[in-house]
Amino acid sequence: MTPVPPPAAELSADDARRIALRAQGFLGAPDRRAGVRGVLRHLGAVQLDTISVLARSHELIPYARLGAVGRDTVERAYWTDAHAFEYWSHAACILPVEEWPHFAFRRRAYRDRPQWYHDLPDGAYDAVIKQLRAEGPLTATDLGGAKNKGEWWDWSESKVAVERALMYGEVVCTERRGWKRVYDLAERAIPDALLHDDLDDTECLRRLVRLAGQALGVGTRADIADYHRLKGEQFDAVVADSGLVPVTVAGWSKPAWADPQALASEPRGRHRTTLLSPFDSLIWERARTERIFGFTHRLEAYVPKPKRVHGYFAMPLLSGGRLLGRVDPAREGSTLVAKRVFLDSPKTVRPMAQALREAAGWVGCDAVRVEYVDRPELTAQLVAELT
Repeated sequence: MTPVPPPAAELSADDARRIALRAQGFLGAPDRRAGVRGVLRHLGAVQLDTISVLARSHELIPYARLGAVGRDTVERAYWTDAHAFEYWSHAACILPVEEWPHFAFRRRAYRDRPQWYHDLPDGAYDAVIKQLRAEGPLTATDLGGAKNKGEWWDWSESKVAVERALMYGEVVCTERRGWKRVYDLAERAIPDALLHDDLDDTECLRRLVRLAGQALGVGTRADIADYHRLKGEQFDAVVADSGLVPVTVAGWSKPAWADPQALASEPRGRHRTTLLSPFDSLIWERARTERIFGFTHRLEAYVPKPKRVHGYFAMPLLSGGRLLGRVDPAREGSTLVAKRVFLDSPKTVRPMAQALREAAGWVGCDAVRVEYVDRPELTAQLVAELT
């Protein structure tokens, strides 16, 4: 690991928390004029996931920061005017199109990869490229079907080929349609000025480390590297030239780095009260969430139901710059169902009710039903606040 220079600043734990909140768009007035596209540029990556309870996670991200943005507006903002593309970052993520050149290091790594889980029959790759060139943007179904007759990972040869082409950068996912990827040739989908792999690995990594540091405000080596799933040694190789500065944070056992702009002024302004997707970049790294907020959260969607503690898709409640509880929501017709509600204290009742009412209105529900509260004595108060 590269030696860390003397810190540029000493931050309290509270300083670090507020810096992180502002960097992620939860402290201060939201930039409504920039809208969803502004949120994407500011965060640098918005994670995609198949789970849809209130809405899909990539819809919940701008909602949490901007409020009740129309869901159709969210989709159009992401996928029109060659504004964004989908690629592998923290996971499958929507990325600003101007960052295409900075993922050249990852495209090259995929091209040099010696072994793949799926075999690719001779001619299958060229056939997919030829079909896309002739017919324009297509889904895997259009290309001949996504699966064989086996389990979910048993992809058809056309699906294997187009996903390989996506990783190589010859093909781009230009939108999701009914949750299916829509593929097109990069030469058509990416603006000419950005369609290149000219940047070497060092320049790509330097840019992504800087972007991650700006999006987080302050973070450890692991925090910043994890944002775009870089290796620790990749972070070490470029951090000194990334523009980030070393800092110390009270209570953090490991060195940290911060965006100098985040240190230039004190984080102030109104806090958002909202429910967070578990895939929100404010909380997607569990150890960081525990360190900054003293809040342990685990996505339990893939935990066997009898072993779940908080529920299938429990969403943390952010209010006053703190994580104060969580709710596992569901929808039944025009009713938002709070299946399991967890409240830190009686003071959490009102912000939880506010967040539930706003979320219900956003997804077109006109009622909220509470099924379980971990503090039964607060149930009546919560129901009263909701009505």
